Amino acid sequence: MTKKDKQIELKDKIVKGLEKVYERLIVYKKEKNSELVIMKDGKIVKIKP
Repeated sequence: MTKKDKQIELKDKIVKGLEKVYERLIVYKKEKNSELVIMKDGKIVKIKP
């Protein structure tokens, strides 16, 4: 396995981890009935999940 392959594998693991965190965040926000703060078109927006 080359260095580039290892970097790609690590990147894939990081992306999968971030996706999992995002899903858990949405579930948490739904449970607590709180707003989700995001940036849309350069503006900060609060939305209900």
